[in-house]
Amino acid sequence: MTDADTPLLREDRDRVAWLTLNRPAARNALSVGLMTAIEHALAAIAADRSVHAVVIAGAGPAFCAGHDLKEMRAHPGRDASAAVFAQCSRMMQAIVALPKPVIACVHGIATAAGCQLVATCDLAVAAETARFATPGVNIGLFCSTPMVALTRAVGRKQAMEMLLTGEMLDAAQARAAGLVNRVVPEAGLRDAAAALAGQIASKSPLTVAIGKEAFYRQAEMPLADAYAYAAEVMTRNMMARDAAEGIDAFIEKRTPVWTGI
Repeated sequence: MTDADTPLLREDRDRVAWLTLNRPAARNALSVGLMTAIEHALAAIAADRSVHAVVIAGAGPAFCAGHDLKEMRAHPGRDASAAVFAQCSRMMQAIVALPKPVIACVHGIATAAGCQLVATCDLAVAAETARFATPGVNIGLFCSTPMVALTRAVGRKQAMEMLLTGEMLDAAQARAAGLVNRVVPEAGLRDAAAALAGQIASKSPLTVAIGKEAFYRQAEMPLADAYAYAAEVMTRNMMARDAAEGIDAFIEKRTPVWTGI
């Protein structure tokens, strides 16, 4: 099978796994095959101790245009539609559950479920020319599942405006809304994403995994419960060998050597 026949490409370098959505002619629309490939890749990465961070990028002129509507119309019916949306929801939750940070590297458009993918990733770096939208309302299909990730990434008023109007946000607007972290010239997009991923990959993988899980869990809790939970997590983290190594290295003014335990 050639790269052209593979919906998802994986390349590992410098402790970072690069996953490239590889359906450029379809603007990397999330077909069942592509979503299945992403799910399998995430499961493999979760068990791969050599990978400390993940970058998701897109081949061709766009990051991701959302669901593959042509494929969905070719398989009409409630059960088929329900299966696609359930699989997409499962894939998005796998990104959140992955014990390694996931960075979206966005160029071109990220629309509908593509915008959902950006909102779901832990961090996002966008080209200055990137654009974002949840335009389902324009075709009679409200972006209800993208709404779940979007409302957890940006303010309620901003999310509602995007969902009700379907209008595009440019990269600067997306950053101001909190949808992306950094906006860079398109020519330097991959280098910027690699630099951010490399910075994170240099940390203790155990500490990062503990922190990512705790971030999402505490965010859904009432304040007092969140503090109680976070204190327990920090106590458990304090008992880890990497925490002892990091503290000793700080005191001794040396570079820590992480073991991931």
